Amino acid sequence: MNVFDIIGPVMIGPSSSHTAGAVRIGRVVNKLCDGQDPVKADITLSGSFAETGRGHGTDRAILAGIMGFHSYSPEIKDALNIARDRGINYSFVNEDIRGAHPNTAKICFRTADGKNGEIMGSSIGGGNIIVSSVNGMKVEFNGNSNTILIMHMDKPGVIANVTNMMHWQYEDLNISNFRLSRQEKGGEAIMTIETDNLPPESLIEDIRRINQVTNAILIRRL
Repeated sequence: MNVFDIIGPVMIGPSSSHTAGAVRIGRVVNKLCDGQDPVKADITLSGSFAETGRGHGTDRAILAGIMGFHSYSPEIKDALNIARDRGINYSFVNEDIRGAHPNTAKICFRTADGKNGEIMGSSIGGGNIIVSSVNGMKVEFNGNSNTILIMHMDKPGVIANVTNMMHWQYEDLNISNFRLSRQEKGGEAIMTIETDNLPPESLIEDIRRINQVTNAILIRRL
């Protein structure tokens, strides 16, 4: 536990859960878009996010995060207008997501090159989050560690090829956590690899060149 777990994050807004945590959920989308603004974002708010989120600025906070701002950025207050000025077509709906944490948002987005994506994340208090799904596949990461998301086909040898390459070419990089999620055997899958130290950008390019890997994204500590 560090001091921020006790006193909360540096932030703009009245609530660490509804504002700071919401910004961090939005920032995951920003990372999945390689730091670019999406052209479309449909945001579903569930539970307390839906009930009291507007009063706590949850809508503005999520959009601010999607645009790459931080929980302490003054732009949060005017995020709705900034998003419109940037040409982001956004919408908010309230919906009860069964089994989800009370402070949950699902964000469906599209990039300028036509790629679609979806994440679901929850703000669990003190500005902390848990991302529970990416593109419909179950994951579990909190953004407190450097996280590599590897989209690939579920074929024999892919995991070994990735981890062996990381071991032999990036031996100073320590893996602290590893998870695999897949929709069906032989179909699309996601590896989630958390590391203690920051991976170099060259690692992501090397992973992308591995057979059956469709994309790799580095989410630096949020």
